[in-house]
Amino acid sequence: MANPAFSIVIPVHNEADYMPGALAELFAELSTVPASIEVLIAENGSTDGSAAVAQALIPNHPGLSVISLPTPDYGAAMRDGFEATDGDWAVNFDIDYFSGDFLNVVLDLGDSADIVLASKRAPGADDRRSMFRRFATWTFNKLLRYGLGSRVSDTHGMKAIRRQVIADIAPQCSSTHDLFDTELVVRAERAGYRIVEVPAIVEEKRETRSSLVTRVPRTLRGVIAIRRNL
Repeated sequence: MANPAFSIVIPVHNEADYMPGALAELFAELSTVPASIEVLIAENGSTDGSAAVAQALIPNHPGLSVISLPTPDYGAAMRDGFEATDGDWAVNFDIDYFSGDFLNVVLDLGDSADIVLASKRAPGADDRRSMFRRFATWTFNKLLRYGLGSRVSDTHGMKAIRRQVIADIAPQCSSTHDLFDTELVVRAERAGYRIVEVPAIVEEKRETRSSLVTRVPRTLRGVIAIRRNL
């Protein structure tokens, strides 16, 4: 039986300078994965020519394509990217956080999972980020557990989701920005889909570009909205 196909979606905002090197590294890793793979750059609201840079890189990387959204919105870019692809598995990577080994783990799991999460808090994980960012992840996990009743340890980061889950659950999700994937996972968990968490190695390749000061209030409001809508 042939291995399933992966559709990798990478939301991108103002990454014109970073993309060429990152995509070269990504495609080198993907060459070790025995599966059919497409990569979709979901550019959203960039002002630095990211969309044009991504388009220009297509001849260098077979399987690469690009869509553009008019406004900066990570979650909406992920959602639209998932809906624009048709692989057996929809995969979320970031331009600075990806792993060919993670896809090999998904292949090894075979038919035993509907969603595979690379968790920074699963047993065996190696989170090499700052203590402050590890504390933020711990705090968010408590919000998931006590605010939404979820038993997963991490909804942010690399993940692979079967196409049927996307078709069934994504239309129910109203969250965008930081919490589309969280709502998707929590709704799938409540619907009885099989979720497997595997330990992640997390080492920041560059200084973080998102401010926790601005994200925390938005996340709190978003979690409250998800709880209200479930």
